[in-house]
Amino acid sequence: MVAAGPGYRSGMDAITLLKNDHQHVERLFRQYEQAGDRAYVKKRDLVDRIIEELSRHAAIEEQLFYPAARETVPGAEDLALESVEEHHIVKWELSELETMDPHDERFDAKVRVLIETVRHHVEEEESDFFPKVRSELGRNQLNELGDAMEDAKATAPTHPHPRSPQRPPLNRLVGLAAGAVDAVTDTARGVAQGAVTAAKDVIGRVSGRPSPQPAPTGPSRTRDTAAQVRHTAAETLDRVAEGADRASEAADDVADSARRTAAAAGSGAVRTARSAASGAASTTRSARSGAKATATSARKGARKTATTAKRSGTSTRNSARTAARSTKSTAAAATSSTTSAARREA
Repeated sequence: MVAAGPGYRSGMDAITLLKNDHQHVERLFRQYEQAGDRAYVKKRDLVDRIIEELSRHAAIEEQLFYPAARETVPGAEDLALESVEEHHIVKWELSELETMDPHDERFDAKVRVLIETVRHHVEEEESDFFPKVRSELGRNQLNELGDAMEDAKATAPTHPHPRSPQRPPLNRLVGLAAGAVDAVTDTARGVAQGAVTAAKDVIGRVSGRPSPQPAPTGPSRTRDTAAQVRHTAAETLDRVAEGADRASEAADDVADSARRTAAAAGSGAVRTARSAASGAASTTRSARSGAKATATSARKGARKTATTAKRSGTSTRNSARTAARSTKSTAAAATSSTTSAARREA
């Protein structure tokens, strides 16, 4: 049964409120008894809830219900004192269970002894103590006492304190201080559990391998704080992820623009290459045509030169032959003349 906030009025009288607490704890007992032998996580969670419920319940009974009964109900003093002693035994069991590993071989045994003790205590209260109080106190008194107990429950300790005073007024004062300390402790534990779970959530999201996280343990304030821390961290991570998505989209836009620019540059390069290839082909064709024309001109010039040389050679041979014949005729004439002169001289 979760504690109500300050100023809350359930409309229940004191005995109905306490019986509701008993029923809620009994449901937790049955869940524990039905849990499997190796359901260590579930058992730890159930025991944490049992510790919180019984710690609050014992506190409001010791601070308000038992003192009121002793003051107003004849013969209730012995019942109240016996109940306080039973609370004392239960608190020691709870304090040991609070720090005990559920794998411990004594864990189950200790819980079962606790369940038997509480059930015996509840049976005595509901069969003997409560009827005497109800028959003595009127409806208005029980309702006023119920409202006061409801308010006290909001600040009651959430952990067992077996060494704390159990008689008024010290138990009320120490209970308020213990409740305040428990509130700070529960909140700190909730922050720690929530932070660890949130960190694992981040790691799972980044690695792409999220793993189920165990539910937070401890009193309701611890569980609520842990859930709030995890929720806040998840919202922050979602905002970061959204920012990253926007940055990724902007990067994609830049990349698309760069690809378009590169494509345009590539098209220009292709056109330039094609123009260069076309110019090179044209130059090659021009060079081939020029070379062909030059070769043709050279062949023609060579043929013309050969013809001219041939003609010149023929003319020179003819002239030489003519000159030789002329020289021969002159020489023959001179020789004949010389011979004739010599003959005449002789």
